[in-house]
Amino acid sequence: MATVDNLNLAESASQESRTTGGSRESWLASLARRVPERLWTPLLVGSDALLILAAFVTAYGLRYQLQLFIAVDPAFQLPLTSYLPQVLLLVVFLLIAFRFSQVYPYQPGRSWVEETWRIATAATAGVIILIAVNLLFRPMLYSRLVFLYTAILVTLYLGVSRLLIMMARSHLRDYDIGVRRVLLIGAGDVGRMVMRTLAARPDYGWKLVGFLDDNPAKSSTDVGRFKALGPIENASEVMAAYDIQRVIICLPWQTHRTIQRLLRECEQMQVDAYVVPDLFQLTKNQMKVQELNGIPLISTRDISIQGWNLVLKRAFDLVVGASMAVVSLPLLLVIAAAIRLDTPGPIIFKQTRVGKNGKEFSCFKFRSMVHNADDLRSQVAELNESTGPLFKIRNDPRLTRVGRFIRRYSLDELPQLLNVLRGEMSLIGPRPNLPEEVAQYQEWMKKRLSVSPGLTGLWQVSGRSNLTFDEMVLLDIYYVENWSMGLDASILLRSVPAVLRATGAY
Repeated sequence: MATVDNLNLAESASQESRTTGGSRESWLASLARRVPERLWTPLLVGSDALLILAAFVTAYGLRYQLQLFIAVDPAFQLPLTSYLPQVLLLVVFLLIAFRFSQVYPYQPGRSWVEETWRIATAATAGVIILIAVNLLFRPMLYSRLVFLYTAILVTLYLGVSRLLIMMARSHLRDYDIGVRRVLLIGAGDVGRMVMRTLAARPDYGWKLVGFLDDNPAKSSTDVGRFKALGPIENASEVMAAYDIQRVIICLPWQTHRTIQRLLRECEQMQVDAYVVPDLFQLTKNQMKVQELNGIPLISTRDISIQGWNLVLKRAFDLVVGASMAVVSLPLLLVIAAAIRLDTPGPIIFKQTRVGKNGKEFSCFKFRSMVHNADDLRSQVAELNESTGPLFKIRNDPRLTRVGRFIRRYSLDELPQLLNVLRGEMSLIGPRPNLPEEVAQYQEWMKKRLSVSPGLTGLWQVSGRSNLTFDEMVLLDIYYVENWSMGLDASILLRSVPAVLRATGAY
């Protein structure tokens, strides 16, 4: 059981680590620390207003200076100052439209595409209203093309600003700025669902410090980077010691007295508390809600990668996989020649892996190690740096010169495009493990086997081998439960910079 002294020591070490890192803090992080959280929304509104003005001035230049698409009769050309009342009215209309479209307050975790779409629809609505007002009171005086250009440019300017904000917030999270420190109470199925969501979506800005549970096996065993902080009775001490700002309670409904006590403790300590209903341990994507004369009926939904979704995903794999194979053919030939010239042995390394529903298949890779690497495994066993059943060594002495390079940039996995075309793998999905690794799975981990393994996946774009095995599994199960074509496209696009950065690749 974690004592208060131990907690204070842990927090002191954490504070010291942050202080030590302060000397390396960027100017952006230093500036952000001086801005109270409550000022972010007013600052965002102010910057949006300036960008709307800039968009209008640009639109005016496109219409009257460049005369884009349609020439302007000089007799009808109005000076920019004559548009000033319209500009001010437009700013007011758009800011109100943004509020009703939930652009404000800014929602961390919302995708850039969704945010830009909200901006676009609100900008279009605001401009249409302004054009209607002009036609009603001042017909044919102002150019409607100027307003049309403005709507397009507002979407462009604010879309770029949101992209920069997301990149800045991601950078600031490295310094714990704009991050809410979270304590999870209850590490059962529902608690693990919350863990994998927070692990997969750092963009929400919720940093899970650790968890409490009365089960001795759970309360003393860390799950990846999420620390086991003892039994539930430690809640008040943990909240104080770790400066907890939010508590997520994931306890069974039978423990309602404990939940009430925890809510009171959170209220007394001015900590935001959230209760996750223990409703069959379902996520939103596993629930199907119907109505019976006003009575809500909740039933379970199949895994999303089934039926037509499975057909769509397979078609995506075939089209994109075949295209990648054709484009990368020259590179494949160069790598094959380099392996042949570097060390003796086969070019392609074939290994048995576990795929969908536990079915084994032959997985293809470029050989990156000496030909008798498996025989030498016992000699390097003590160098293993991975957790759980995985076996990984950062500077594996069995790697060849070519192998070290292709491993760093994941080029050794290109032959798995053949596995994708054969239907044994998908472009996106959990990485396939060895049979002996799967044999060591805990029961909750087996859910990652319910979909086809992938060439890349959520954990590859979230840290790769720098993550613990438990974190990898949490991310894989999140993918299984929240699959969509949009998520697949996002992972595929994020894989490119992840591979180029070579972070955690070994």
